Amino acid sequence: MTRIAFFDVDKTVLHVNSATLWVRRQFREGNISRLQGLRVSFWLGLYHLGYVDLESLIDEAVATLRGKNERDVIDQTLRFYREEVAQTVKPLALAAIAAHKARGDLVFLLTSSSNYMSAPLSDTLQVDGFLANRFETDGGVFTGKAVRPLCFGAGKVAHAETVAAKVGVPLAECAFYTDSMSDLPMLDVVGEPVAVDPDPRLRRLAIRRRWRIEEWSSPTSAAM
Repeated sequence: MTRIAFFDVDKTVLHVNSATLWVRRQFREGNISRLQGLRVSFWLGLYHLGYVDLESLIDEAVATLRGKNERDVIDQTLRFYREEVAQTVKPLALAAIAAHKARGDLVFLLTSSSNYMSAPLSDTLQVDGFLANRFETDGGVFTGKAVRPLCFGAGKVAHAETVAAKVGVPLAECAFYTDSMSDLPMLDVVGEPVAVDPDPRLRRLAIRRRWRIEEWSSPTSAAM
């Protein structure tokens, strides 16, 4: 049976949190104030640890895009990806993706990042597709609203279920790799949950539930 291996992106496939890098870049370029940058970074940190719901933060961020041209955001994000993100892919993430492909599995990114950042990363990794947050447009202009369901928490499960149903495979036969406790809803429904460089809460839970733990930021992958 063809399975699907889903991979979280930030701090899992990548060494970095791309959203944090994006906020810092926006501040350097004068697009946001220091206070705005600190506020977003603070909430992103709490979300990453599973302490806050990201929905309101995403809605607030997407609202600032209202009236802006989608093409400009695509171009800006591509520059950001090439200059600051592409080189942060973990070698052991590439190895895990290659191993799944060799077994005949499909590979999808499953991320709270935007489709604009996920598209070039998907091309780099040569995966089968990506599931990410998308923003409404009208005639190439942003409306200021995000497409539901948002791709985080339980929303990731909804997105993954849609793809799995099309392939004809239950999520119980699929794998999911993530570093974050915020992805617990998805970890709970797959048959092969893998904690990658996990945050402290996820590490404790993974040990307790005997989920596989892999250290991709180290020279070698130490499975536990």
